[in-house]
Amino acid sequence: MRSILWVFVLSLAFAFTLSPSAKADHLNIVETAIAANAPGGAYEGQFDTLIAAVLAADPAVLQTLSGNGKFTVFAPTDDAFADLGLTPENVETALDQETLTQILLYHVARGNRLAADVTTSKQIRSLQGSFFYPNNSATITDALGRQSNIIVTDVLASNGVIHAIDAVLLPFAP
Repeated sequence: MRSILWVFVLSLAFAFTLSPSAKADHLNIVETAIAANAPGGAYEGQFDTLIAAVLAADPAVLQTLSGNGKFTVFAPTDDAFADLGLTPENVETALDQETLTQILLYHVARGNRLAADVTTSKQIRSLQGSFFYPNNSATITDALGRQSNIIVTDVLASNGVIHAIDAVLLPFAP
């Protein structure tokens, strides 16, 4: 099953990066992340671990981020995951699926929150159920008091917006 998902993901990545008619505002969050991460994409190779994590998590995460709702995703870079010892090769085995799912859902909020909305918020409730705290800035504090900076803002998708961050947000100690 996982190999079928990888074939699908890679097919989408190449289709969207090679197609001149593909526009980010017509792609959902997952497709936008894949296209941006693919060879020649704006953020080539920066989100390999995130994509591997989404595929290793409960399938509901992939379905949610590909669906019709409006969501804001705070997307950790590969370097952010590496700081926790996670890579595309080990993310599936380093954390159990439930823990990985909860951590990923902590990076997603309901609604289409552009940077101006995020940076003026005192707290944001995640799909995981816990809050994280922008505290009126581009620095987010997670439930453990760890900080992450928003390094890329307002990457638009058909079902929401993506902001890249430089540290993985944690709702609890894994």
